[in-house]
Amino acid sequence: MKKIKKAFLSLCKAVYVFVDKFIVTPISKIVYIIGNKITKGNKIDKILNKPNVLVYVSLALAIIVFYLVDSKVITLVQTNSEILSNQPINVIYNKSAYVVEGIPDSVDIILTGRKSDLYLSKQLGEHEVVLDLSDYEVSDEPQRVKLTYKKNIDSISYKLDPSYVTVTIKKKVSDIKAITYDLMNQDQLDEKLSVKSVTLSKNEVVVKGSEDTLNEIASVKALIDLSDKTFTEKGTYSVDNVNLVAYDGSGKILDYVEIVSTSISAEIVLDSYSKEVPINVLTTGNLVAGKAISSITINDKSDYRVTIYGEQSVLDEIKSVPVTIDVSNQGNSGEKTYNVTISKPSGVRHISESSASIKLNFGEAKQRTIKDVTVEIRNKPEGLEANAMSSNDDKVDVQVIGVQSVIDNISADDITAYIDLTGYTVGEHTVTVQVEGTDSKVQYIVTKSINIVISQSK
Repeated sequence: MKKIKKAFLSLCKAVYVFVDKFIVTPISKIVYIIGNKITKGNKIDKILNKPNVLVYVSLALAIIVFYLVDSKVITLVQTNSEILSNQPINVIYNKSAYVVEGIPDSVDIILTGRKSDLYLSKQLGEHEVVLDLSDYEVSDEPQRVKLTYKKNIDSISYKLDPSYVTVTIKKKVSDIKAITYDLMNQDQLDEKLSVKSVTLSKNEVVVKGSEDTLNEIASVKALIDLSDKTFTEKGTYSVDNVNLVAYDGSGKILDYVEIVSTSISAEIVLDSYSKEVPINVLTTGNLVAGKAISSITINDKSDYRVTIYGEQSVLDEIKSVPVTIDVSNQGNSGEKTYNVTISKPSGVRHISESSASIKLNFGEAKQRTIKDVTVEIRNKPEGLEANAMSSNDDKVDVQVIGVQSVIDNISADDITAYIDLTGYTVGEHTVTVQVEGTDSKVQYIVTKSINIVISQSK
């Protein structure tokens, strides 16, 4: 109130100074000049020569001008606009019985008037925008309703954006839904930690909304934020007031669902799963003719291992961490050192080393044939059977190329030959055999194709 009074007095003082300087004084001078030109014997001259006449005339003219300014016939102050953005909407309706869809989160209020009036308007009270639906009935058809705003200064004008909203008023019903959980911000959890288990304090919640909206609910999930700074080491943690969200079948959040719950808490158990695995050096390109890799050392070790961290189910599937190097036209120099980056395999959260120095030594290449390597079948179509058409089609001979000391230790158990049936259908097919081995110092070659028949399972 003190601020308002001070602002009003400042305004009055400014008006007084303006009127005195630009109205009273100029008018007095004009009247005085006119009086001097009138004959001294004139009655007007006698009247004007009276001490108080000029004061009375100036005062009268000042009152007239003030009236014209106040009624905005004459505008002395420039009109301004002020935007009050993101103002909340007070919706009036029976919240226990109805659901209203289509209400915007906020509106903008555009105020127009004199700068002093806008200042007072912003200082006085709250700017409440009201959407009164108390006289509206339930309807499946959208209804256009006007928003209202009670201005606190009569001399300003306003406009709401939007001025009207289209809403749908529906009857509120309730249902019971099972709840599951989602882990949020897992990338912000310590890389060496994993979530072992999550236990919610409740398995079901009551949801409220319109009947058609509740029918859209595919899941209700408790969102557990793993960016909490308290999750620093393995152990058991309790999280209170877990946020609940309803989703439709496409994973979109349903806005007009009320989830009734006094409190949902969660117990989170964090653990650290790790595993030591070797680095598997893979090569691309071809060495110079007659050369092969005789040995591979990683950080000066022949058996170099790294520790990986992640979910136990992910770690169980990982046997090694691959690193690929290009050996094109190498072999004549006797050795070659590569500085490589070790990338985390898919699903691994942390790896103990991110780089390594790989040294290759080269020697003279020799050849050897490994006979009768059994051919495996991969990616067999579901519901179908695949069989070799003859006994000659279930085994192949594999040629291995490497230095003599390496290939002498290679056996059929170190080689995997297979055919990939992805995309194949019922019928007879000739399929190319592919091969891979456990020793990256060796080149594995197979040129055979085998004949198979694919049929419906019996």
